[in-house]
Amino acid sequence: MTETNGTPTPDAPLTGLRVLDLATLFAGPLAATMLGDFGAEVIKIEHPSKPDPSRGHGPSKNGVGLWWKLLGRNKRAITLNLSKPGGRATLLRLAAGADVIIENFRPGTLEKWDLGWEELSAANPRLVLTRVTGFGQFGPYAHRPGFGTLAEAMSGFASITGEPDAPPTLPPFGLADSIAALATAYAVMTALAARDRTGEGQVVDMAIIEPILTVLGPQPLWYDQLGYVQERNGNRSANNAPRNTYRTADGTWVAVSTSAQSVAERVMRLVGRPELIDEPWFATGAGRAAHADVLDTAVGTWIAARTRTDVLAAFEKAEAAIAPVQDVRDVLTDPQYQALDTVTTVDDPELGPIRMQNVLFRLSATPGAIRWAGRPHGADTEAVLTELGLTPADLAALRTEGAL
Repeated sequence: MTETNGTPTPDAPLTGLRVLDLATLFAGPLAATMLGDFGAEVIKIEHPSKPDPSRGHGPSKNGVGLWWKLLGRNKRAITLNLSKPGGRATLLRLAAGADVIIENFRPGTLEKWDLGWEELSAANPRLVLTRVTGFGQFGPYAHRPGFGTLAEAMSGFASITGEPDAPPTLPPFGLADSIAALATAYAVMTALAARDRTGEGQVVDMAIIEPILTVLGPQPLWYDQLGYVQERNGNRSANNAPRNTYRTADGTWVAVSTSAQSVAERVMRLVGRPELIDEPWFATGAGRAAHADVLDTAVGTWIAARTRTDVLAAFEKAEAAIAPVQDVRDVLTDPQYQALDTVTTVDDPELGPIRMQNVLFRLSATPGAIRWAGRPHGADTEAVLTELGLTPADLAALRTEGAL
């Protein structure tokens, strides 16, 4: 079970870093979560009557959104209406003591509230303002509403995903948002490293359409130099074979990869087709990919005659690469995930013990931790603003104005 007390451990690497999370759905908030996991103090700022929509996304239990428990972990939750004068003034006071602001309003929104870079940097010259939008802060699409689905379509991901004779396929989860969150956390740390040298903050402009294009690999380079356009191949690869999912005798599925030549040779010996190794085309990944039908038949026939347990054991003994195709039920009982504590248990005041993904990686000397799961809407407003120096009268005035 991971640590669940409310205070970052002294050796957490980002202890002392203060992050204001103004973002919603999903890239910006997830980046803030990643920073909070390693000790940053993250203050989640939500509209008083329009909380982060992720609180209502997906299944809930007893009226409590479960996705928020994951996305809102390690964050103090306050409310603030930035369009009100009191809300604006309070944000500037918070910004004066912060290191990072993460926001994902459409370009120009903060400026409309007189909370743009000019005002924020005047309040705190060391601030890093991180702006996460679908298309970036400039360009012909900058003011369009943007979501991860659009990035998955625009980037080329959907066009290469799916079977050759089927429509382009979108992922059933927030792929582009998640990739952008990783990139955003990296961008924030890069900007903070620069601040250590210069003493000055800067603006991070993160467009969700860009990081997913990076992870798709050298497609632009291939097209630029060769005119090559990658096509949909289902589970197959244009670079090696056999590479596919195969059904076992007991109705389950396994995935096989042969990116290395030596592994491909071990697989063919294991499935009783060593003669294929001597074929001239077998010597390269591209050659094997061109004969995927032959190789898939050989591997698929062998696997179809055996249970998944027997297949996995045989592949492991042969030192060939294979994995079971698992759903979440399998993940939660997988011995490797259990050994890594990849899905850990967190004590939550609202729901009791809950299981969720652990912090993203393990550090031997300065580990991260889940200190608490997502908090109720506005649960920490009074505490955070009192620490900022606001009096009960100040808080009452802000509530009267509609700023809290």
